Amino acid sequence: MSILWLLMALLMLSFVLLPVLRRRRGGIELVPPGHPDAADPAAYGFVRQEELDIRLPGPDQDLLEVLELVQRTRDYRAAAQLLAGTESAGELRWQRVQAFAGAAALELQQRPGGVHETPGGQWLRVWRAEQPKDAGGAAVHAEFLVQQAWRTASPGADDFRIIMEEARTVCEQAALLAPGDPVPYVIELSIARGLGYSQAEFEQLWLKILDRAPHHMGAHLAALHYWCEKWHGSREQAYSFAEAAAARAPQGSLLPALPLFAVFEHLPEVNLVASFYQSEVVSRAIHGALHAVHGADRDDPTLPHVRHLLTFFLVCAERWAEAMDQLIHVDGHVGALPWTLSADPAAAFALHRALAVAGYEANGGSPATLPG
Repeated sequence: MSILWLLMALLMLSFVLLPVLRRRRGGIELVPPGHPDAADPAAYGFVRQEELDIRLPGPDQDLLEVLELVQRTRDYRAAAQLLAGTESAGELRWQRVQAFAGAAALELQQRPGGVHETPGGQWLRVWRAEQPKDAGGAAVHAEFLVQQAWRTASPGADDFRIIMEEARTVCEQAALLAPGDPVPYVIELSIARGLGYSQAEFEQLWLKILDRAPHHMGAHLAALHYWCEKWHGSREQAYSFAEAAAARAPQGSLLPALPLFAVFEHLPEVNLVASFYQSEVVSRAIHGALHAVHGADRDDPTLPHVRHLLTFFLVCAERWAEAMDQLIHVDGHVGALPWTLSADPAAAFALHRALAVAGYEANGGSPATLPG
């Protein structure tokens, strides 16, 4: 919840300070709207706020085309075909499963159905009914149930547990249908958090993931949530897990960015003081994430996740030029932490982007000096 309070505070500040922030001699000075010195994100070719895509953290044109086709025709077959052709051990399959499940969950929320109306997400039900042996459909169904539990029920309540138990059953089915696929076990990590698996139960599940995809970034992020939930916010357990994963990461992996996600999980309540984000712990985590980004494959589907979180921390630390460097890579898509924790992800992202531009220009930057 800490990030929600932080974003709310920043949004309140935006009514006063944006879009006319300017930094000068260590202070903040107001510049009249329309003044040549007023920071303008549009001058950098950034996407307008209303055009930001909140569905994905980064581009996946094949997925977007299939999603639009499925939602327009209510026919699941294109989704089944796309997942069947997506490598099981990679990060991309996990993200696509999440996207299809999220789309079905959102449709159901928007159209719960009634006497004369078909509920949203009906294509997923048809998919499971017509192709019960399809591993992709089973994985999407399991993730759909997990998202439904977190969206519609309170953790610990009977209905929450019932949905999670059903999700666990579907995960088992998905795992049997695709023995080498880590995705069903990654989905179960969220179930482990929701149902409060013991440490021994979690470790058994984690070993199954390590056997299939030992450096899976999505799995490590899901496991980090478990440790934070299990120990009720204990930094030590979360940091220990994140730092151990970072230390054993192979060349080109994004796992060295995991400590930054651990820091994010334990942000102090409404901390707007730049000195906190410039502290040794945060600076070290930022450094690890930057190092991982610089060495990662440009096509790694988890790279945008790291860049988005880096953008947030770099803005808060007033490292304007580095924040701008991340922004030019992620602008246009905002379906990632921390923006997705806001009721309006596009507005949260646009606010931090405007702060970055203002700080960058106040320190001598301009569109001409921004690296391509």
